[in-house]
Amino acid sequence: MSKIIYHLSHTDLDGYSCQLIMKYTPYTLFNYNANYGAEVKQTLELILQNINKDDKSATILITDLNLTADESRWLHMEIIKLNENKKDITLLLLDHHGTGEESAQKYPWYYLDTSRCATKITYDYAKENFILDEPLWMEKFVNIVNAVDLWKMEEVENFEYGKVCMRLISEARELNKIMFPEADNSYKISLLHEATKYIDKIDAPIILDDNIHLLKKNFFKKEQNDTIDNLSTKYIVSLLGEARAEKTIYYKGYRGYLSYGVGNTSIVGNGFLLTYPEYDFIIDISYRGTLSLRANNGVSVALISKEWCGGGGHPNAAGGRIIGFKEQYRYDLVKQQIEKIINEKEAVAGELEYKKEV
Repeated sequence: MSKIIYHLSHTDLDGYSCQLIMKYTPYTLFNYNANYGAEVKQTLELILQNINKDDKSATILITDLNLTADESRWLHMEIIKLNENKKDITLLLLDHHGTGEESAQKYPWYYLDTSRCATKITYDYAKENFILDEPLWMEKFVNIVNAVDLWKMEEVENFEYGKVCMRLISEARELNKIMFPEADNSYKISLLHEATKYIDKIDAPIILDDNIHLLKKNFFKKEQNDTIDNLSTKYIVSLLGEARAEKTIYYKGYRGYLSYGVGNTSIVGNGFLLTYPEYDFIIDISYRGTLSLRANNGVSVALISKEWCGGGGHPNAAGGRIIGFKEQYRYDLVKQQIEKIINEKEAVAGELEYKKEV
């Protein structure tokens, strides 16, 4: 039976590079990414939920993230509970941040080494403990990530190339990782994989820098060439369409689409409504609870915004802000908040209608 690995890693060059290394193992991989803070625990909770749905043995691999003492204790107990319920779950954390020392001393699954970046730790561990089909470029790439992540400026060639790779990841913002976690992960790992092809070229950092825009466009391009804005918009609209079953909402009989943190609603929202005319409106919510609504003459989104949060605008373009909105790092938790608002507003509307009839 193939090993199943749920791999949680950080959201920077080192974090995604760990996942690039694991891509060259024969195991079934489910990749997740999180930044520090509440996002880590929310993502781990999601992983545990997905493990519970699947009655198979699995490994949770965490790389380039240090857990707090409370997070470590909580996760350790959750794994014990799973295994007491006849699950076969193993836990492994590979990290290099010294702030995790307390947990590393307490738990055998917590491996800490501050002398290497997480990518190098993952690479070395995979060679010794996993089946790794190592390509020729891998060791060089690992040393590049190690040089820039630990800021080894004396390793001039590796450091300079690593700086470009670091920016390649930090500026790959076209996709939203909460709305499209799998696509966003694939995008960034794909960019890193393309970056490995330039390592041995003369003036490699300059050549990679010159090609970043082209690498991005090539990921989004399906057939005809276009601007990266148009290519990425078309790609995002396609992703929105593929997720209709999960992301559809209804308000007073109107069919809407709920997105989170996608932005660029004028272009993306209108593109979605033209592609999927069965929808009356689309709403994108920012992390701060700001609403951006679009319609295509099917319903007045100005009225929806007014009813939801006292906002307003035009019939086909409106906005507002939900006071008390709680930022989330999982789409399902965002949708729960919005559906609660919908239920409350519809209940009030129903009550008013009942009073009119009486």
